[in-house]
Amino acid sequence: MIALLRKSFPLPTVAACLSLVILAPALPGQTEDKMAKVQAVAQQLQLTPDQKVKVLPILEQEALKLEAIKNNSSLSGMEKMKQLRALHAETAPELQRILSPAQYQKLQAIREERIKEAIEQKRAGH
Repeated sequence: MIALLRKSFPLPTVAACLSLVILAPALPGQTEDKMAKVQAVAQQLQLTPDQKVKVLPILEQEALKLEAIKNNSSLSGMEKMKQLRALHAETAPELQRILSPAQYQKLQAIREERIKEAIEQKRAGH
């Protein structure tokens, strides 16, 4: 699936968009789980206190917007992907300004790993 997505969309876009699926709660009431995942990403990136203040709200808002896209049953899969791409395009420049190049690269790697995990879980029927 990732190979197919790589042909259709740039990998960083796919990684960022799909990682938001992982960050967003699947059901209402899972806000704590979502926040724990956002905090875990912040820890892995070794954000400075100043970066945390700027990055965490971005990731949290992405997760909320993603949840709305994900739960919109009137959208096709392709339409959802287009909206996810637009969401990423909206926030990527801001994240790139806040994070160092190494941190941004690590964020992309974290997202790609979470995508792989989500795909494996979906294939396993979870």
